[in-house]
Amino acid sequence: MHFPNKYLRNISPYKLASHAIWAVKPQDRDQILKLDWNEATIPPSPLVKQRILDLLGQPDFFHLYPVTHNEKLLTLIARYVGVPVDNVQYFASSDALHEYICKVFIGVGDPVLILGPSYDNFRLTCQANGADVHFSEYNADFTFDAHKFEDDISRFEPAVVYICNPNNPTGNRHSVDYIEYLLNSFPDTLFLIDEAYYEFSGVTVKDLVLKYDNILISRTMSKAFALANFRVGYLIASKENVQFVNRIRNPKNISTIAQEAAVAALEDLEYMRAYVQEVKKAKDFFVHAIQSLNKNTIYAGYGNFVLIKCDSYEDKRSLLQFLAEKNIFVRDTIQSPIVRNCFRVTCGTLEQMKHVVEVIADYYA
Repeated sequence: MHFPNKYLRNISPYKLASHAIWAVKPQDRDQILKLDWNEATIPPSPLVKQRILDLLGQPDFFHLYPVTHNEKLLTLIARYVGVPVDNVQYFASSDALHEYICKVFIGVGDPVLILGPSYDNFRLTCQANGADVHFSEYNADFTFDAHKFEDDISRFEPAVVYICNPNNPTGNRHSVDYIEYLLNSFPDTLFLIDEAYYEFSGVTVKDLVLKYDNILISRTMSKAFALANFRVGYLIASKENVQFVNRIRNPKNISTIAQEAAVAALEDLEYMRAYVQEVKKAKDFFVHAIQSLNKNTIYAGYGNFVLIKCDSYEDKRSLLQFLAEKNIFVRDTIQSPIVRNCFRVTCGTLEQMKHVVEVIADYYA
């Protein structure tokens, strides 16, 4: 069969993590600790639920298309980011935004460079659109070699360079100064900076979009804002680049429920910030507790997750199976040989992470 486009015939799919939580009854889901997709481990602000309940009482909610230009949402995003409203646009997830970016800025056969191992769905999106994807890898100990990376940019001459900052799954974070150095050093290359975990890292390059045209920033509300099921992401870029993406963006593809959930969450920033602080506290506890077991190497990084390296691949598989039997699901990292013996753990609340430590300690007892 030759119906799929030729770029899909031998493409490696994006590997999904377990979604066992949806296979059990709702009343039993609190028995499962889902730490594999870096979602929030608590519900979003109570304002979100109230906003959805209000929507359900509106007679025109169900049969009309969503608002195609939500000025309130755009204003709240711009205010939260700290840039003019012309420099932002919302999408039905950052994944959807990445698809638009590929269509607008990457042509068939264009080289794309990914600083990896990284979020693998962007690789898939590029390859499905006919791009020629290359990787520039972190070192085996997950340190960053700037000279090697810059040499790779010069060698491949990519149309787009993808940098997850902080990186998923290694947790590396790059400074604003370094990203600006790259923009100046490679003015003909477009840099896509994925700030999915910005709220946890505290570092953003958002001000650079006001100075440079060769930078795009993608963000999601699935992590710190706890809106993963609503699929909300947004772009931060120069006014001109936002307008380029808007030329092909379908404005009715983000539901009213998602738009209003995002509005409600952005109107309760204190709730989000309190959750971020709880995660940071829980993460500090978890890192020190795993280190004290003296069984694995743990890389804390700057996201809402940690990377744990086992002594062997077999030990990793055995530990992951043990955790799954205890209804704790973590992410097996398979993007690259350098993370073959590793797995990623989303950090939730302090109480949740204490439970995870107890289970891992039982495994090694």
